[in-house]
Amino acid sequence: MTREELTAARQPSTRATAKGPEKGGYNHVMSKEKSPTLPDEFLASEFEYIANSAFQANEDRSKAASFFIVSVGSLAAAIFGAQQLGEMEVIPRTLYLLLFGLFLTLTALGALTVAQLARLRSAWHEAALAMNQMKDFYAARFDGLEAAFLWRTETLPPKYKTGSISYYTALEVALLSALTFGASAYFLQVGIPYTRCLWAFTISAGALAFFAQLFLYKRLLTEKRKP
Repeated sequence: MTREELTAARQPSTRATAKGPEKGGYNHVMSKEKSPTLPDEFLASEFEYIANSAFQANEDRSKAASFFIVSVGSLAAAIFGAQQLGEMEVIPRTLYLLLFGLFLTLTALGALTVAQLARLRSAWHEAALAMNQMKDFYAARFDGLEAAFLWRTETLPPKYKTGSISYYTALEVALLSALTFGASAYFLQVGIPYTRCLWAFTISAGALAFFAQLFLYKRLLTEKRKP
């Protein structure tokens, strides 16, 4: 066979090579080269953001409780002022009604603080759940990594836990709200005036406010939120 015939016989093979492998062979090779890898930097940034969110929820929780305690303390002088006014012969009833309004406002502020504490507890729980989900993601892909994590999704405490710091803070706020609501009931009865069952209504009002706010805290943390 001459050199020209050999060259002509090789030309179809050259064309096939220029076009690439048939039946998607070229695309198959490229798909392997562009296979997705684990975005470690992205997950690390996401984990850091979630951790900061959990820390901020705890900070806001302490600030909310401190604000309410300071507000109650700043107006607690009204009780002692009312005792000094008791030495006067004539006390205007509008003053008692004003004190009633002030302490009722504090009670409403206490209820809002309890609701805020519940939402912050829920925000912390969601952040902790998101961090544990990332831990589970890595633990499923690397053998022996589970032993490095003490806090896992199955060990995460529930939102409503009576032994948590959040619950004790809500308990403190509910107790102060019970005192303010009892004081508002006292000043209302004196301002009307109606003092037949003065202390009975006062104590009952305080107990009602205390258990109502604890129920509010539990309800906000145990209710099933719609997705």
